[in-house]
Amino acid sequence: MSWLPSFSPGLDADILLYGEDERKIVEVKGEKEGRKETCPVYYDGESVKGQVVIRAKDGKAVKHDGIKVEFVGSIDLFYDRGNHYEFLSMSQELLAAGELRGAQTLDFEFKNVEKQYESYNGINVKLRYFVRVSIAKRIAEVVKERDIWVHSFVMPPDSNNSIKMEVGIEDCLHIEFEYNKSKYHLKDVIVGKIYFLLVRIKIKHMELSIIRRETTGAPPNQYNESETITKFEIMDGAPVRGETIPIRLFLSGFDLTPTFRDVNKKFSARYYLNLVLIDEENRRYFKQQEVTIYRHESN
Repeated sequence: MSWLPSFSPGLDADILLYGEDERKIVEVKGEKEGRKETCPVYYDGESVKGQVVIRAKDGKAVKHDGIKVEFVGSIDLFYDRGNHYEFLSMSQELLAAGELRGAQTLDFEFKNVEKQYESYNGINVKLRYFVRVSIAKRIAEVVKERDIWVHSFVMPPDSNNSIKMEVGIEDCLHIEFEYNKSKYHLKDVIVGKIYFLLVRIKIKHMELSIIRRETTGAPPNQYNESETITKFEIMDGAPVRGETIPIRLFLSGFDLTPTFRDVNKKFSARYYLNLVLIDEENRRYFKQQEVTIYRHESN
């Protein structure tokens, strides 16, 4: 949820969303470090409706030049803070110019809204949907916002091939690794195995990590940031030729999003399985493989 500077001294307002008590709630990173905020979850095609409660404080009449409510979808790039790219904008007038005295409740509804992208809050980019109330005044417009969070379902893929690859260092190390699928839903389990064909270096241990790589902007102003979602050791000690190491990684315990690819030509977020072998001299050998993460209805 994102709140702009508060209303003028004579005005206050709340945005109430219809049926939000019955909706799924998600926690998202707040504007302030370490702070979490909650948002109700909506889906593509759902209406967004509710009420705006506006109060004139102390019973005094407050003049305004009109009140409107908007439903907005925007992409904010943190390195380009002056610009907000709105890919969705709907507006309704709630009140014509006049005076406010006491409290007034105003209904709004944006019917069957197409929400083509899933919400995302990353390192350098945020895709958000929000209801915004604006009161026009002679000196300055006053604004308040209320965020919602959008989840997008996709159908499970028709084809989902396993990943099989060979990795080697000539005359030193040769391994095969296999993952059972290349596409995983958010609550899925990654099952795989690593088979050692040739081992002539002293491997100390092996680890598997999930990496999210976020790309924002376009060349020459393109930014890439990677973060390790999880890392765990899958082998401790030296393997021998012919040994097989099983992999079983449950995704449900991690803070994953679906894969995003070139959303509105502004950003992507992709996932990689990163296999790392470390020898006794702390040299690292690694192989990265991209996988697709998606959300289906049971997520």
